[in-house]
Amino acid sequence: MPQRAPIAARIARAGVFASVAAAIAAVLSGGGTARAEGMAHPLDHWPEAEVFVLGEVHDNPQHHLNQARAIRAIAPRVVVWEMIAPGTAMPERRDDPEVVASALGWQGWPDFAMYFPILQASGDAVHVGANVPRPDARRAFTEGAAAVLGAGAARFGLDLPLPADEQAIREAEQFTEHCEAMPREMMTGMVEAQRLRDAALARAALEAVHDTGGPVVVITGNGHARTDWGVPALLRRAEPGLRVVALGQFEGEPEGEIPWDRWIVTPPVERGDPCLAFR
Repeated sequence: MPQRAPIAARIARAGVFASVAAAIAAVLSGGGTARAEGMAHPLDHWPEAEVFVLGEVHDNPQHHLNQARAIRAIAPRVVVWEMIAPGTAMPERRDDPEVVASALGWQGWPDFAMYFPILQASGDAVHVGANVPRPDARRAFTEGAAAVLGAGAARFGLDLPLPADEQAIREAEQFTEHCEAMPREMMTGMVEAQRLRDAALARAALEAVHDTGGPVVVITGNGHARTDWGVPALLRRAEPGLRVVALGQFEGEPEGEIPWDRWIVTPPVERGDPCLAFR
């Protein structure tokens, strides 16, 4: 696998766009033809599939509006959330984002109000949490993802080491995403925690497909939506015949290989330097 610029670095290279509408036009699908003027909006039309993994930059409100638009078109029976703890019940009252956030135990970043349009677009869908609790992520760091996931780990390939080139690329990306402020030797544990999160999302999505027949939408970060080693890859490994579509959303043109089935470029949001806390 050729060396690629880390995801965080690619996202940081944000282009300048005249408007959100113009940016959304920069969508590539399957073979890679950009949407032309007058064509149907790409988020309104999707191929048939059991699982749709909708990636995001977490604090970009437009990305959540895009996910909501996609959900209206997909009409999922289940929405799986990376950000919600397993077993957390969605409250009956869903007309106030603050009420919902409180009931879900939302951690506060980013503001749940950004995600509220997703909930509004979901209709009668069941909402499932698939977040990995911090104690489990810490265990994966030291013991490995397979030990923490337990039964079913082999189904997602967690019992096998990653290919050396993929391991190196993933450790390099984790090092960059953590502002190069942590020792490089800690990145092996970071990758194991990431593998655990991928598997937890994939397991929840598969259970939802088996329970309902789908379609199922997974709301997650771009890294988990990658088709080469993220949730889509684990789903296809576990059930080779499963139809999965992955969407990536970025604030600048991605470079090199693009491991998403569809991708969108939107204007960047203003934010402070995320590495200041490390300094």
